[in-house]
Amino acid sequence: MISFEVKDMTCGHCVSTITKALKAVDNGARVQIDLASHLVQIEPGEADQAELADAIKEAGYTPVAVATGAVNAPAATGNGCCCSRA
Repeated sequence: MISFEVKDMTCGHCVSTITKALKAVDNGARVQIDLASHLVQIEPGEADQAELADAIKEAGYTPVAVATGAVNAPAATGNGCCCSRA
């Protein structure tokens, strides 16, 4: 299992965008996303951690690799939903 904390993932649209980006580089990957904890977990098919991180970055987000279970509750950033970005 590969895990990333993605603090700038703020809504369902973000979840969908990240899921689509990951599936584009690894269609066989199993993706689980917990929006509340900003945690993206991937059981990869053929892609490695770097390829998956690059897919998230190319989708416009900032993945930080973490050990499973090591994510702290996110602090409120006040940035709001990605859909309201200019």
